[in-house]
Amino acid sequence: MLLGFKTELHPNNKQKTILAKHAGVARHAWNWGLWLTKNILNHNSHNPARDKLKFPSAIDLHKLLVAMVKPQNFWYYEVSKTAPQYALRYLSLAWKRCFSKVSGIPKFKKKGRDDSFTLDGSISLGFNHIKLPRIGWIKTFEVLPDNVTAKSVTITKKAGRWFISFKIETEPQVTEKLVDVVGVDLGVKSLATLSTGEVFVGAKSYKKLETKLSRLQYLNRHQVKFSKNWKKAQLKIAQLHNRIANIRKDTLHKLTTYLAKNHSQIVIEDLNVSGMMANHKLAKAVADMGFYEFRRQLEYKCELYGSQLTVVDRWFPSSKTCSNCGNVKESLSLSERVFKCEYCNFSCDRDLNAALNLAMAGSSSVSVCGLDNADVARWEAGIEQIIYRKS
Repeated sequence: MLLGFKTELHPNNKQKTILAKHAGVARHAWNWGLWLTKNILNHNSHNPARDKLKFPSAIDLHKLLVAMVKPQNFWYYEVSKTAPQYALRYLSLAWKRCFSKVSGIPKFKKKGRDDSFTLDGSISLGFNHIKLPRIGWIKTFEVLPDNVTAKSVTITKKAGRWFISFKIETEPQVTEKLVDVVGVDLGVKSLATLSTGEVFVGAKSYKKLETKLSRLQYLNRHQVKFSKNWKKAQLKIAQLHNRIANIRKDTLHKLTTYLAKNHSQIVIEDLNVSGMMANHKLAKAVADMGFYEFRRQLEYKCELYGSQLTVVDRWFPSSKTCSNCGNVKESLSLSERVFKCEYCNFSCDRDLNAALNLAMAGSSSVSVCGLDNADVARWEAGIEQIIYRKS
């Protein structure tokens, strides 16, 4: 299977300049291609069918770029030709996603915001340095993997630091599992509660550094826009945002690796993250936990370590269901942190109860609604006991 490898580069001042030139050419090619394609779409929408222009592909855009743009902009020849080529390929993919209604209309790129470019060709990897076309050997801050060939690399700039990423071929690593089935309930109070009773507290990096971030943003308000001091303040804010994101990712990587290595089957709930983010009272806490990133990491790590990931339907009443007798409550407010069953007098932590229900749901085949025949029979038996008690 293919895995992404990302590390930080350690370029000198001359290499930083050539990296910035590559990012600038890629950004210019993207913006030019976006301007051209938008004009073509505008022309086609206001003209009859016989006068419509063909929407250009990535190859067509590159041919037009070579014929119309490169002769007028000599600095295109100072960088690798693959930088604008890949920028136009990504633009073509962005339009395809837009036409299929997967994402919105592509936007123009600004200098200093998400600067990146992709290269291919003669790429060589050393112990702690990598050779790139038209750039040469660049040092890295950590040791690169052995016996690996990179066909293409993507270089990005974030908070004043340059990073390189590429794909490597890795064999699945099947590890010895300590637990067969585990249910994982995600929350804002604790990041994850397992059906085994383990509780993992989230990093909550944004909450811890929010005061420092607010202070930097307040001081930045008094700077003259685009001045040197303003740019320095902007860099400090970007570096703090990057630190917050890295702390969150580190916590998620440790948790997902532990789950995938030590559990044969992991059962999680299909959370409506976008709906939770729409709630202004929960949005900050949900974003600080990183639920989407948790599931993304868990998906590829289960494949890497030979585990099975089961996603239960979001309408499955994991929190409202008693894990002891199967009774389902009509309502359960968020303020009730302890689950108490009125019929079997079972009491347990709310998140642990939900994790136990997820583990039971994942131990057998789950249907579309999140319930299987065994669970239905168990809950029917619980309902019969309830009816008997009432009579």
